[in-house]
Amino acid sequence: MSRPDLSFLLRKDDPLDLHTLMGPGIDEMQELPSRPWSLEPVVPVADDPLDTLVAELRNYQHELEIQNKVLDYSQAVAESASERFEALFASIPLPLLVLDEHDMVIQANAMAHNAFQPTERDRLLVSFMPLVCESHADRVCNAFIAARERGGSEVHEVVFIVNDDVHLCGDLHIACIEIPQKKGPPIAQFLCAVVDQGPLLAERLALQERNKQLFASERRLESVINSSLDAILCVDNAQRITVFNPTAAALFTCASEDALGSPLERFLPDAAQALAFASLTTQAVLGEMTACTASGKQLAVEVSVAFVQHGGGETTTTVFARDLTSRKKAEAHRSELEAQLRESHKMQAVGTMAGGIAHDFNNIVGAILGNVELARTDCPESSQVLESLLEIEKAGRRARDLVRQILTFSRNEPPTRCAVPAAEVIFDTERLLRVTLPPAIALHSHIAPQLPALLGDATQVEQALFNLTTNAVHAIGDARGMIQVTANLALPDQRLSDRLGLPLASYVALSVQDNGPGMDAATVQRIFEPFFTTKPVGQGTGLGLAVVHGVMRTHGGAVDVVSTPGEGSRFTLYFPVAGSSVPVLATPAPRRPALNTGPVDGAPSRHVMYVDDDQALVFLVQRLLRRRGYEVSGFTDPREALVALQTQPQRYDLLVTDYNMPGFSGVDLVHAAIALRPELPVALASGYVTAEIEKAALAAGARALIHKPNDVEELCTTVDQLLNTPARN
Repeated sequence: MSRPDLSFLLRKDDPLDLHTLMGPGIDEMQELPSRPWSLEPVVPVADDPLDTLVAELRNYQHELEIQNKVLDYSQAVAESASERFEALFASIPLPLLVLDEHDMVIQANAMAHNAFQPTERDRLLVSFMPLVCESHADRVCNAFIAARERGGSEVHEVVFIVNDDVHLCGDLHIACIEIPQKKGPPIAQFLCAVVDQGPLLAERLALQERNKQLFASERRLESVINSSLDAILCVDNAQRITVFNPTAAALFTCASEDALGSPLERFLPDAAQALAFASLTTQAVLGEMTACTASGKQLAVEVSVAFVQHGGGETTTTVFARDLTSRKKAEAHRSELEAQLRESHKMQAVGTMAGGIAHDFNNIVGAILGNVELARTDCPESSQVLESLLEIEKAGRRARDLVRQILTFSRNEPPTRCAVPAAEVIFDTERLLRVTLPPAIALHSHIAPQLPALLGDATQVEQALFNLTTNAVHAIGDARGMIQVTANLALPDQRLSDRLGLPLASYVALSVQDNGPGMDAATVQRIFEPFFTTKPVGQGTGLGLAVVHGVMRTHGGAVDVVSTPGEGSRFTLYFPVAGSSVPVLATPAPRRPALNTGPVDGAPSRHVMYVDDDQALVFLVQRLLRRRGYEVSGFTDPREALVALQTQPQRYDLLVTDYNMPGFSGVDLVHAAIALRPELPVALASGYVTAEIEKAALAAGARALIHKPNDVEELCTTVDQLLNTPARN
């Protein structure tokens, strides 16, 4: 009986000392011929058959003992492996299940029970497929088939329904184990491991959501950068441009493709030097700087920077540049408007002052002219005093004209305007100017054909134009020069309209241009100030251009001046165009010659009441009218005059009263006189007659308005007309 070869079961570290029980094999004996535990078989000592049989039995018994030892070792090894498998099966932190071919759970670890049977009310863990969601059942079945064929398979993101409230999502890993049978084919069992993907899926979903939010944030940031009204540039550590938004492309006139990668100093040389302070702060306002466009043009910008520090020492710098061109234009325009407003306030203040002093000044001038007239009457023709009286009268008339200019400047009410042909105004001005025009100065005029009429007061328009031409003559002086007067239809642009304060419309432009010495900018800013003049003392009042400014303001127009030193000046008056419904200027009726005599001989003397708060003027009027045969009662107190009227209302044939008197208005006196005697002729005198005053006087019953100061003949003519003309309704 031969011995089986069981040497493959022996290890070098023989824990069961099997080498002492079984003899070495041929190979081992060759390798280890001197092993101490090798045993020799029992050899019979003789050829006795019984001894031989006993020896063989002993040898067979010895082999059986060795085989028993080997079987005991194999059993111990198998039990040890089973214990290790059970320990590993139970301690792996994953749900593990062993299934048979019929989906019956043979074995499940604690993690599987905790995962698929968390409470006692849940279903028993006896089968596996009922736990799989119906929508994933086909994938799981196909995975078991694949595991049977290939030995293993896996399915990702399988949903297991534990109960109504608990669902488990995980990856299923399947390994097929075939167990051989003594009879029949081997039995297949499946080792299933479920890797819970819930936390990973939640983390992945959270990561996807964060990525989605990050992408949306990037899109929003990109939208903000692209739609920003400021130029935005991002630069790296090397100050190379990495972001260049559309506003920057428009501001620096450079496409984004051309700007990316360029150094920052290409567009903002001053800002590039400030980036050295990136390590000291996170943001900084650099203020106003000079930027350069791609074409080399310089422009003013306001710059601020922000620094973001990254890991590894990298820094991202964002530069914000705001174009200051529009702001500077707006500031310049605002300064210009503020200067115009201050000038307007100054004009208004001076106008108010002029209107306030006009009353007293008119009385003084009227007294001077009246007394000069009386003195001339009393003076013989051959007297030397007459020459002095004529000079006094000339100075008085000049003072009267000056007062009228002051009043024109101070009047803020709109004048009575009508359609005035520009040609007539220019021709009248030219006729008046040529009388005193020096022979070295040429005067030319040009009127555009089919020019519409302007809307204005003919007298004031002529006065404004005459003042401009007179100033041009004075500016040229004794030198040879030329004055050009033109009239055309103009449409100012938006900038000129804003500067002059005119609405966008068509205007009749009257222009006076000379080739005199011109003016500098400082003089141009002050030429419309009252009493400002560049002429020597005694040669200018400083009111000519101020009156022009006042006339244009009351007409709803404007005056523009352009002057260059050494090249001359050009003044342009912009008058509104008269519409078709505006009345045309009527030709004035010829003035009635003044009456030099008083009442007709034999007629009863007429009694005139004259009321004025100025004693000198009352005395003058009394002397003038008495010389012409009138009886005159003068009063400086309107209350005393009213008492006299109440005492003897039939005694007086005419009442002439001043408008502005301390504590009492001339209109009130007119009301009281008409109430006492409705048929009494009444005249109202004032040096500052406005539309409101005229309306109030006529409503009170006054038949005439007398503008002070006036000529003696004019006053006497008015008195005679009122006394000899019957009243009309």
